Amino acid sequence: MGRKRKHSETVAAAPVKKDDSAPERPKRTLLGWKDKNEDAEDSKPASVFRNKEKVLVTCSRRISFRYRHLMLNMVSLLPHCKKDSKVEAKSSRGATLNELIELKGSSSCLFFECRKHKDLYMWMVKSPGGPSVKFLVNAVHTMEELKLTGNHLKGSRPLLTFSSNFEKDAHWKLLKEMLTQIFGIPEGHRKSKPYHDHVFVFSIVDDHIWFRNYQISVPHNESDKIARGDLDKMTLIEVGPRFCLNPIKIFGGSFGGPTLYENPFYVSPNQIRALEKRNKAGKFAKKIKAKTRRKMHELSNPLEPGEFTDMWKDE
Repeated sequence: MGRKRKHSETVAAAPVKKDDSAPERPKRTLLGWKDKNEDAEDSKPASVFRNKEKVLVTCSRRISFRYRHLMLNMVSLLPHCKKDSKVEAKSSRGATLNELIELKGSSSCLFFECRKHKDLYMWMVKSPGGPSVKFLVNAVHTMEELKLTGNHLKGSRPLLTFSSNFEKDAHWKLLKEMLTQIFGIPEGHRKSKPYHDHVFVFSIVDDHIWFRNYQISVPHNESDKIARGDLDKMTLIEVGPRFCLNPIKIFGGSFGGPTLYENPFYVSPNQIRALEKRNKAGKFAKKIKAKTRRKMHELSNPLEPGEFTDMWKDE
């Protein structure tokens, strides 16, 4: 009598059903079609830091045309900035601007404040936590005024260069970091070009920050290719604008807060104008004193009558 077979051997293997359904459609985005694998890669946390710096540029009311042109020049140089309408210069200006920066989705602010149609102050602010710096702007020369021969592409990214003086004191290091964050255009910004063709130069002379903008020019023919690292042929041509920043105070907050640094050599423009008026008034006072001294001298030293004093008198 034969051995019985096991039950598992008698049961035939069930045939595997084929999946006749259509493959899942990829997700459509603004940049094209996206598969699931790409979504899984994008969902992974990126280890690379992405600079999302945005700068709000605005000014106060009653600003003069020259300072307004300077502000427009800065807007054209910074493609990652957002220009807004004028703000009334009042005591509540700081709270208004902080709210405006938040509404615009910005992280920094350049605020041009004009007083007495003569003096221009510039606030450089990191919002909302600070710090903030107040500058007095001197020696302003706009692009339209200078008419220099330099020219670079609008929206291209600049190279930032700083003089060695910025490494001396702590407040200069802080200003260097703020200038780097505000004037450095983020890589890959939608309004910027992916190459460098101009230089922003910040140099410290007499405790003032001097700003210059230069175009990087390389003379070559269209058929010849430029060799990399060939710096001997490169020249710098100034584009503009020009201005000088005199730091007044550095605050710990946004548009205010505790004072971190105060410039001991700062003299306000009002004091300078008052001194000039005093000097002019001193000149007039000297003239009056000279006249009175002359009269007193004539009275104390009268002239002696001469031979012909009474010659023409009627008898």
